[in-house]
Amino acid sequence: MAHDRPSPMFSSPQSQQPELLLSAVLHLMSHYHAGSPCEKLAGVIERHLQALAGSPGLSPVLQATCQQLSQQWAALVALHQPVPPKTTLLDRLARMLSARRPASPLPQ
Repeated sequence: MAHDRPSPMFSSPQSQQPELLLSAVLHLMSHYHAGSPCEKLAGVIERHLQALAGSPGLSPVLQATCQQLSQQWAALVALHQPVPPKTTLLDRLARMLSARRPASPLPQ
């Protein structure tokens, strides 16, 4: 028996992309909150939401929601970023001077 329409299961990958991304991000979000918070997982969630926000396959309401959530997850990721150690003025000057010095020739 022939079908006039292709099965949704076999539709093009591009038409399923937003649904797959949305499914993946919901799955990731549930894992993030079920276990101990992981910074890497939060970053992956933020990138998925950002991709969804720019997806033409989603309605404007979902795009806006994903954009807003992406910004919130980005703030969470930034909050957990390690703070680089503070360097003193003397440390910076010493580094600049050592970079300027030519390498001394090796004794023969």
